[in-house]
Amino acid sequence: MIQWLNINFKNFAPTAAIAINATRHMNKIERKRLFSLDIEPMRTAEGRWFESIVYEMFLEISKKSDRIKYLAMKGADAPKKRDYIKLGQNGLYYSKYGDITIRGNGQDLAEFDMLLVDSHNNVAFAEVVTSPADLKEFEQEIAFKKKLLGYLYQQKITPFLLISSFDLSNYSVVKRLAKDKTNAIINTNSCEQIKSLVKYYRPNIIYNNPVNHPKLIRATDIHIKQPFEYKRYHDEVRNRIFTEIAKPGGKKHFEITDPTGQLVKKVLYGGLFPQAVKVVSDTYGLTVKGKRFEFNDLSKFYSKAVIATDLPGFELILYLRSRQKKEYHKMVQVKDGHFKFERPTPSRVGFFLWLETIQPTLGIRITLQVIEAFSIKEPARK
Repeated sequence: MIQWLNINFKNFAPTAAIAINATRHMNKIERKRLFSLDIEPMRTAEGRWFESIVYEMFLEISKKSDRIKYLAMKGADAPKKRDYIKLGQNGLYYSKYGDITIRGNGQDLAEFDMLLVDSHNNVAFAEVVTSPADLKEFEQEIAFKKKLLGYLYQQKITPFLLISSFDLSNYSVVKRLAKDKTNAIINTNSCEQIKSLVKYYRPNIIYNNPVNHPKLIRATDIHIKQPFEYKRYHDEVRNRIFTEIAKPGGKKHFEITDPTGQLVKKVLYGGLFPQAVKVVSDTYGLTVKGKRFEFNDLSKFYSKAVIATDLPGFELILYLRSRQKKEYHKMVQVKDGHFKFERPTPSRVGFFLWLETIQPTLGIRITLQVIEAFSIKEPARK
């Protein structure tokens, strides 16, 4: 499939009909923003549109080749009944917008622009990009998704398609991906070229829905072949790290090599008792939107603190539960060692539900041991 797509897709450009039909996957606001003079919302809508155009192109091209066995529904074609996010969900799900995700204990671990099954029954995935900014941390993301699908479907090979509206050939990350023969790198027309096809096209739009498409299936019907107990995998990794931290002296070894451990994206070590929060605040410092918080002020605005690390790099994070809004503030450690606000974690995501279940269990000693094990910089203690 990969070789065939690399050869044949280059000759298959989006038509006006495909571009117009792709707007059926967008809401009215997104459609209006496509030709907006306000650049930021226009680019966001453009990205959604191009992703839908590629999906529509694959609806067409999949009919013409046995190399694509199945294409997973998405967007407007996704099943109308969706599962609300809740703890304990593991596996494939559709988001409320019809996007395809894999969840672990309710947390979105990966989202896929497209899922396909090739003629050898390998599950493949695609990423659709419209800007070089989309390539930030891209290589790590693709490696994780390959590992995740490879584990779930017991695949030695997980084909990957990168489809872009701009020339990718000079980007080092893309050059490295192109060396892997299980990847296809495909450039199609730019968004500006596609827009020129439809700019003055104003008839009443009649959408062409893929009724009885021979290869279209629900993503949730691609049955997972392995047990997937994400919370258990997470707890095993966390316990292993605690054991390593507790060892006296010497350099710690935190490398995770077991297959299930490598699926864990973030380790939540636990909630901090108030005195542990005070020591972290005094020793390292906490800054939210330019304001440095002392402990007494901190307790007025936040009800709870949870310490975590991202994987595979073990970057330190503090999650602070806001008293004002139903959200957590994600605090990341910066070069001088203190923790700085990065972004909110809203209540609508599954990870929020997981954070809500975590109660204070960590005192001063173990909290400092965790931070010192992964800190960017040694603190200057008061």
